Amino acid sequence: PDVVDVARKQNETLQHSTTIYLHPNIAEYAQALAAKMPGDLKVCYFVNSGSEANDLALLMARAYTGNYDVIALRNAYHGGSAVTMGLTAHRTWKFNVPHSFGVHHAITPDPYHGLWGRDDVDAGKKYAADVKNLLDFATSGQIAAFIAESIQGVGGCVVFPDGYLKHVYEHVRGAGGLCIADEVQSGFGRTGTHYWGFETQGVMPDIVTMAKGIGNGCPLGAVVTTPKIAAMLAQRMHFNTFGGNPVVCAQGTAVLEVIEREKLQQNALKIGNKLLVGLNKLKEKHNLIGDVRGKGLMLGIELVKDRQSKEPAKEECAQILETCKEMGLLLGKGGLWGQTIRFSPPMCVNKADADFLLEVLDRAFRDL
Repeated sequence: PDVVDVARKQNETLQHSTTIYLHPNIAEYAQALAAKMPGDLKVCYFVNSGSEANDLALLMARAYTGNYDVIALRNAYHGGSAVTMGLTAHRTWKFNVPHSFGVHHAITPDPYHGLWGRDDVDAGKKYAADVKNLLDFATSGQIAAFIAESIQGVGGCVVFPDGYLKHVYEHVRGAGGLCIADEVQSGFGRTGTHYWGFETQGVMPDIVTMAKGIGNGCPLGAVVTTPKIAAMLAQRMHFNTFGGNPVVCAQGTAVLEVIEREKLQQNALKIGNKLLVGLNKLKEKHNLIGDVRGKGLMLGIELVKDRQSKEPAKEECAQILETCKEMGLLLGKGGLWGQTIRFSPPMCVNKADADFLLEVLDRAFRDL
């Protein structure tokens, strides 16, 4: 209600003012958002979506470094624009048009499907070696950037092994590149333990992109970087007609306040842990569930026909989602084959909501 009220009041006075003309709301929001960022990440640019944010981040990296090549991950989703489609490595979202110029995709650091599982303490280092291989064999040795979601969302809620991003960032910075963290889905306390997903890996990116939950549903995205990198972008005119307008900035500020006041990050940890326990119990009951993974309120269960072969159970997944919908539970789907059920509910969900989710899901599996 507080977020809606703020947006309504701002709409009644001034809806639109571009960044050519300064308005108090954009300055106040930028200050509040920057205060949530670690280190020297203090300069904010506002756009309208996650795709726009990643597009701008790529421009920044290429302009600042003078390099062109970019490394992303397989199974990643970074948007559907002409530029970000090239970063995305998921055929569901790719049109048969020219894209991916200068983009190289490293293997997914997936402990469930990959070569090294959760029982390998060096898995992060081993997966990161593929980024080094790309630097050596697919590029000139100098790149513009590496970009990754802190937890792969559309790809099926894939959580990277500990230390993975730390090793990758070392390789990338050794090749002159910047490190971009895509927090469009994992940011703002959703992981429960940390405000930003990249913090779970103990790294400090050079550029952070965000959208979706940033404005509680309004068209708002942001790119946050350092003053040194931002200075390069200031050498030319950068402009976004609707990015950072008074209404979305007022709404964004209200969202930050609500997250703190209602302790939504703590709630994400509490309810997320409850769901993890419940989902693992369902795994013990239903052989169709091959893997349970995630952090906080960004969780996933992967469905397989056989736990040994891990053959994707995409038809069964679709049926379970439909059954859940009929019982009043809306869930997301992810993974290359549509075999993963994703749980990223509003961060205000409570214990009763979690109990309802687990009960409906259990019934859906039993009725299959």
